[in-house]
Formats: sequence, structure tokens, C-alpha cells
Amino acid sequence: MVSVFAAFVVSDNIVVKMLGLGLAVSVLVDATVVRRLLVPAVMTPLGRHAWWTPRWLDRILPHIDAEGAGEGERGVTSRPAAKE
Repeated sequence: MVSVFAAFVVSDNIVVKMLGLGLAVSVLVDATVVRRLLVPAVMTPLGRHAWWTPRWLDRILPHIDAEGAGEGERGVTSRPAAKE
């Protein structure tokens, strides 16, 4: 994506040049700084709390067992209801 957006810099239109450069830099910063440095640095100290789901949302969402080790049919496991 960076190379595609950077290709717009060779355009004659100044607006397209600015958009191409801005998008190329923003995608590059997002891919390197945010996703390679900040996200792992924040998730490491949070541990299990980084994957916290509210109890009301956990009841609504389906519980899928991707590995197939659960008891349910077609990879969908049944969990006991959360205690309140």
C-alpha cells in the first residue's frame, strides 16, 4: 500500500501528490510504529486483561472452538451460564 500511495507522488496534480504522500507516510507509520511497537508494548503488561469482554457481550457472542476439541457440534461449544 505504501508503494501504491507513493506512486501518486509523480502525478502532475498537486492535490493527488499531497494525498499520495500523506497516505503513504500514514500507512508506513501505522505498520511500523503502531502495529510493531505500540500494540505489543501495551498488550504485554495487560496480559489477560487485553482480551477482556464484558459479561453481557460474552453471553450474546457465539463461542466457537476453532480447534474442534470442544463437546459441541460443528465446532461450537456450549459454556455454562456466567454467575451473577
